[in-house]
Amino acid sequence: MDTALWIVAGLLAVMYLVSGVGKLFLPREKIAGVASGAGWVLDFGPGTVKAIGAVEILGAAGLILPALLDIAPVLVPLAALGLALVMAGAVVLRIRRREPKIALLDLAYLALCAFVALGRA
Repeated sequence: MDTALWIVAGLLAVMYLVSGVGKLFLPREKIAGVASGAGWVLDFGPGTVKAIGAVEILGAAGLILPALLDIAPVLVPLAALGLALVMAGAVVLRIRRREPKIALLDLAYLALCAFVALGRA
């Protein structure tokens, strides 16, 4: 079980790190034009998109570093829970935008975050 948690947490960390860096450093218009299904960024202000990117980067670090360094490992389930909340918001956004296929993908990410949160609690 521990191996599965490390694999899932590692893959989630990479995904959230890449996603967060893109949101933090790329303009909204470029994100919307480059990534499929990223038109939602135009519905929000640039500061909000950057804040979401920063939360994703911090969440990615929180999934790995506390357990890896054995410093406050209680932060791992909290980071996973925080990312699950971000994904819950993403699911609501996708449903409102009538993007059910992408909502299912976001729901899968939410489930993986919940798996890590419960497994590390």
